Amino acid sequence: MAMEIILQEEVANLGQIGDIVKVRDGYARNYLLPRGLAVQANRRNVRVLEHHKRLVAAKKERVQRQAQTLLDQLSALSLTIPAKAGEEGRLFGSVTNIDLEAALKEQGLTLDRRRILLDEPIKQLGSYEVPVNLGGTLRANIKLEVTAES
Repeated sequence: MAMEIILQEEVANLGQIGDIVKVRDGYARNYLLPRGLAVQANRRNVRVLEHHKRLVAAKKERVQRQAQTLLDQLSALSLTIPAKAGEEGRLFGSVTNIDLEAALKEQGLTLDRRRILLDEPIKQLGSYEVPVNLGGTLRANIKLEVTAES
């Protein structure tokens, strides 16, 4: 006999979270159900799953819209960060993603510094394009100008 179940966790060689799959009764009763890896696919559980999927899709859509708005704002933005520099434009310190986060906050944009993809700290004066991960496949570039502090 086969039983339909809804996976609550990812199970190797079976499926992802939320998948409805058919498995043998013994496998479901003795392994998947007791460990909380799955629930039986009755009408109530399927309705709960569909509701949960709708909530996740709505949240994903909302986050995507916010990321798109932020992308538009960042694309139009040009930051200037003054820094102490010595001979030949070398900075005494460096400009890091923490400095970029603070400069964005001054512009009224809140962005987590872990989303700013700076390979290594900037140690020279000049113009830079700094990539920012906005979630999913959205990426923006911030135009950054590092100038000498007078």
